[in-house]
Amino acid sequence: MASTLPLADVKILDLMWAIAGPASTRMLADYGATVVRVESSHRFDATRTVGPFHQGKPGGENSGLFFNMNAGKRMLTLDLAKAESRAVLLDLVRWADVVTEAFSPKAMRAWGLDYESLRAVKPEIVMLSTCLMGQTGPMSQFAGFGNLAAAIVGFTNLAGWPDRPPAGPFGAYTDYIAPWFNASAILAALEYKRRTGQGQHIDLSQAEASLHFLGTALLDNEVNGRPQRRVGNRDLNHAPHGVYPAAGVDRWIAIAVTTDEQWQALCSVMGRADAAHDQRFATRTDRLAHQDELDELVASWTKDLELFQAESALQDRSVPASAVRNLLELGEDPQLLARGHFVELTHPRYGTMAVEGSRFRLSRTPAQVGGTVSTMGRDNQHVLETLLGYSEERITELAAAGVLE
Repeated sequence: MASTLPLADVKILDLMWAIAGPASTRMLADYGATVVRVESSHRFDATRTVGPFHQGKPGGENSGLFFNMNAGKRMLTLDLAKAESRAVLLDLVRWADVVTEAFSPKAMRAWGLDYESLRAVKPEIVMLSTCLMGQTGPMSQFAGFGNLAAAIVGFTNLAGWPDRPPAGPFGAYTDYIAPWFNASAILAALEYKRRTGQGQHIDLSQAEASLHFLGTALLDNEVNGRPQRRVGNRDLNHAPHGVYPAAGVDRWIAIAVTTDEQWQALCSVMGRADAAHDQRFATRTDRLAHQDELDELVASWTKDLELFQAESALQDRSVPASAVRNLLELGEDPQLLARGHFVELTHPRYGTMAVEGSRFRLSRTPAQVGGTVSTMGRDNQHVLETLLGYSEERITELAAAGVLE
């Protein structure tokens, strides 16, 4: 990793797992931070069991999701259940500027690794604790993933069709929101430390951080007394707005008309001059009042069209529209390819494996994604010998005791 990257002097001990935590330190690793990710073969990261897998074959070293969340990190296996591992971990705390963990609140306390214990080892340490509901409160011990947090804070109730049970947003939704708050909080704490010399403990609740994305719904209820409900793919303010069938099996196109000009352009592309002059659809208010007719009209046009031809025809007339891409098509998307979004890393068994690039670009200090896939225990020797200065004899003793498993 080039020394010119903005976080080249930042050292992070990463005890997190799954998505919300590791995705945060992945952002910092892309910009030069040295991140030592601790894992154990006796209790490995849950995302190793989640696809997509290399060639569709499940396996601990086959998960594209895991590699995506941990690219650019130093991988250390350490069995925290063994007493000998505590000394190694505390040496890593002395080495680090930041310690991150994503366990339920009781876990770090049980290991004697809570913030006060770490401060006793290194007073200026920055510690990030991020779990589903935060470190305090009556639900602090409630452990789970982002799909549960999405249900608790209300995302699930808003996603789906009005006449069906809640469908919820895809996957562990809040796991993909919290990393931005985690990474930003760490950077703010490091800046505070730079100015004052003092560390701090960041208690970040994944559920609370994600509430930010429900701001409109919360205000609508608070100010207008109007609780929002599931509306499928429709919008409260615009029409036509939906996902419409295209030619082929399970092919769809999303269309979102937000102005009268876009509506007129859509009618022109569809060759429906009659609809353009239909008073039922003349204004936004009119269109919202006749959404069933609108959806039927648009779908009757899209259902026989090739997906990407329809997308191009609409985008060429400035009508917001996008083909609903599958994963294969996403990997071939010209916009993502032009920006170099997908990066191939060397895999010791498979040659290469693709991960996503950095989530954002800095013009003067662009990100650099680590060059080798983060396989389990890959950097044990480097971390223990080079970063911690352990002798070969000490490392051998740890290995023989099963600590490095």
